[in-house]
Amino acid sequence: MRKHVIALATVALLGWSIQSMAADLETDMDTIADNYGKILKTDSKADFLAGLEKMKAAAQDAKKSKPPKFDSKPDNSPEIQDYHKGLDTLIGQIDKASELAKADKLADAKKEAEGFKETRNENHKKFK
Repeated sequence: MRKHVIALATVALLGWSIQSMAADLETDMDTIADNYGKILKTDSKADFLAGLEKMKAAAQDAKKSKPPKFDSKPDNSPEIQDYHKGLDTLIGQIDKASELAKADKLADAKKEAEGFKETRNENHKKFK
């Protein structure tokens, strides 16, 4: 009996620690929004790339969550798949802007980043 209690407690703690490692969806979206504003204002290649990296990490983490209006939907539902597709689109745009910045084309990278707003607007209409 004691071994079962210890095993159950271990599993519960492990599950809690894994869940606490991932940011919640709201935190991820705030991270994306905060860094989006920063990258559009900076003239520093290093700051631009750092902001993009934070945005990409938050977008990848957001894929581990579901929008609240779809909490009851299974992970393989069309709605959740569409949500993941929207995040993948953003991640692709981030990667393209990053490539441009690394090639010393910061102005072009910023133009690419301006397109993130359209992606956000489209997906917020569907998922927020």
